Amino acid sequence: MTTQPFDPRRSRWIPGVFIALMLLVVVVNGTMAWLALRSFTGVTTPRAYDRGRTYNDVLAEAARQDALGWRAEVSLADATLRLHVTDAAGNPVAGSVEGLLQRPLTAQSYPLEFRPVAPGRWQANAMPGLPGQWEARLTLFGREGPFDIRARLLLP
Repeated sequence: MTTQPFDPRRSRWIPGVFIALMLLVVVVNGTMAWLALRSFTGVTTPRAYDRGRTYNDVLAEAARQDALGWRAEVSLADATLRLHVTDAAGNPVAGSVEGLLQRPLTAQSYPLEFRPVAPGRWQANAMPGLPGQWEARLTLFGREGPFDIRARLLLP
């Protein structure tokens, strides 16, 4: 059995490969951090700490709205947003409606002006100019208090 003497020149490439791989990791991490910072929409909850401390109030309001048993139907056709709200018995709910269309990621908003068309039915012109997904954020002010309505819509 013959042993070859140690030749330091044979393993000179190892530190170079190690350095190249570490540089690759730094470049990939830097690119991902740059993309994350560049694409951040800035959509946050205002006063998040205070809202977190009063989250039981949010849960109580949701329980109050669930107990009403109201059902809301939101539809969009021919640049008109239609809203139909009924109570637990299927009767129309009276009140006034305020709201807006908002892009889920960019927080662009388009205000809506609702007009009643029948008991429990309202409509508003809705052509914000940008196609894609929008969220209708509506509030019905009825005799039993405000009722929040959220619906995702797709604008052509």
